[in-house]
Amino acid sequence: MLFASFGGPEGPDDVLPFLRNVTRGRGIPDERLVEVSHHYMAMGGRSPINEQNRAIIAALEARLAERGHADLPVYWGNRNWEPYTTDAVRTIHEDGHTAVLGLVTSAYSSYSSCRQYREDFGKALVENDLLGSLAIDKVRVYFDHPGFLDPVVDGVRAAIDELAAEGHAPERVRVLFSTHSIPLAMTVASGPVETRRPGSGGWYVDQHLAACRYVMGALGHETAPDAASGEADAAAGRPAWELAYQSRSGAPHIPWLEPDINDVIESLAADGACDAVVVVPIGFVTDHVEVVWDLDTEAKESAAEHGLAFRRVATAGSDPRFIDALVDLIEERLDPDAPRRGESGFGGTPDVCGRGCCASGSPHARIAPTTSALDSAEDIAAAADAAS
Repeated sequence: MLFASFGGPEGPDDVLPFLRNVTRGRGIPDERLVEVSHHYMAMGGRSPINEQNRAIIAALEARLAERGHADLPVYWGNRNWEPYTTDAVRTIHEDGHTAVLGLVTSAYSSYSSCRQYREDFGKALVENDLLGSLAIDKVRVYFDHPGFLDPVVDGVRAAIDELAAEGHAPERVRVLFSTHSIPLAMTVASGPVETRRPGSGGWYVDQHLAACRYVMGALGHETAPDAASGEADAAAGRPAWELAYQSRSGAPHIPWLEPDINDVIESLAADGACDAVVVVPIGFVTDHVEVVWDLDTEAKESAAEHGLAFRRVATAGSDPRFIDALVDLIEERLDPDAPRRGESGFGGTPDVCGRGCCASGSPHARIAPTTSALDSAEDIAAAADAAS
């Protein structure tokens, strides 16, 4: 079992080298990276993601043993910092394994949240000369697993109840689901080629909206994020909701998903639409730096500046239900007869990613080898041709 994540600095001396790893090839000057480094320095020069991942891995190992899989070892590999994925793959092979199941700390379909991890696996196989000797399959995306979403349901319910106890009527509360913004071209390219529709937000947006609807549906609220449903929710004494985005980076001339959550907060205050906001990081698995800085710091400050009460809901993290969900995903691949849980209304997602699934969207991107995809052989051949 290969537990794969983004990675993060462990101390102040790691911060700039880590950020250079993250932005390699994008031409971002160190001056800009120094600005971003302040987010990490405000947290002691380290990312919370590391301890959170260690806690998930420990809980996962314990739950695997309890469910009869004590013989399934869990290795850890990161994209951007130690322990690196390529080193983890080398160790897995040295330990005598020939088949690996990859589990990543991202629940949705897009280039950066799914395909790039498969490319990481493919790169690790190439760098270790293990093509044909070691197979790596990635578990399906799990945005719709109730074990991922039910902890969020509880968090939203608790936040609304707390605000009500402080005198904020539910119809004057707005639930703001938040996820990482990505370039529009990447959004359109999310999902297999045959699923793409003109004007669509692709699987990335559709999956997030499905997850939001599951959460609000579990609370008995309306399921469509538009003006009409907001009015219906308010009339029924319920909070309305919408999906916003955060953590945008990159060149200003490249369009990314909007609206930014801080702009939404400002607009809600200007319109007098609510007295309080409940911010829900639906797009994230753990409370890492983008959650802690962009939401607990910047979004909270935006709310305070505009006189709105603020609550931020925790991510699934090491909640036992989420750990059980991860074991469910593993068992799906170990046993074809194991039940598949997906209850958001989006529809099933495949174990094996489809043709051209979740391309980067950039016309200049080089094809990279992947694993666990129908296009793997084509990608590996194209990568070899490009290198020759």
